[in-house]
Amino acid sequence: MLIGPNRDGGDDDAAVPRLFSPGPSRDAERKEMDMAVKNAALASNWLSATDLIQRLGRARENRDQYAKMLATLEGQVTQRRTDVERSLADLSANERSKIVTRAVNGHRAELRRKSADARVALVREAGRLRDEATAVRVHYQSAMQCLMRESLGSERRSRLLGQIANSGPTELASLASYAASTKDKELGAALCTRISMLPIHDRPFSAHELADTLVGEDHRRVTQAIMETERIAIETLHSDSAFETGRTNLTRNLQTAIMRREEEKVGADLSDLDALTNNNGEE
Repeated sequence: MLIGPNRDGGDDDAAVPRLFSPGPSRDAERKEMDMAVKNAALASNWLSATDLIQRLGRARENRDQYAKMLATLEGQVTQRRTDVERSLADLSANERSKIVTRAVNGHRAELRRKSADARVALVREAGRLRDEATAVRVHYQSAMQCLMRESLGSERRSRLLGQIANSGPTELASLASYAASTKDKELGAALCTRISMLPIHDRPFSAHELADTLVGEDHRRVTQAIMETERIAIETLHSDSAFETGRTNLTRNLQTAIMRREEEKVGADLSDLDALTNNNGEE
């Protein structure tokens, strides 16, 4: 097979890759190899969709446990303030304010010391779950990526690829509609592989639209689960900092509010994690 201009004066570049095009310099090759090694290291972790949903469930439980502890501690601080204010009713407002502030700060410092180990453990657990979830984000960047992993190496997918190797645009488009209607992920993956061999303007259907139809909802759930697990960790850290200092950071609150809004844009339903875990397990 000729590469580049053919014997008739035409050009096969659009259909055949330029296998013998000038190679990169040695420095460029070294940089590319180093980058490949780094990317491989970054992508060395793996969690399935079920694993990620379970991580989110544990993150929510950890958050609730922390929130309960913090509510108890803040309740004790509030009670201390009330008790001190009641005992100083005969003093002026200015004097009372100074004494109450000093007493409350001292009590908060005492509670901070006593609860440090328990709080740090929960904050670290939130961070650990976040790190595990975000480390595998590279594997869930698109619905197409998820679809092409479906049934990878299966005998049926290989047979389907062979059967559609010579199919024309009309047949491929018809099979794509059939795969979407029947939720046949193996057929969908085979079809996406097949049309990837065609020039872009000759492809009879959108591979990304087919992938979104077949696994788009799964991809959105995973994406949102990673995002929420990350947000929970940040919220937990911010809440702990607020307890430590006795002051709320409005900038941090705005940051997490923006993160929550970005999650909502994804549009997945993560209200019943147990059901999602069971469904993924059955699949």
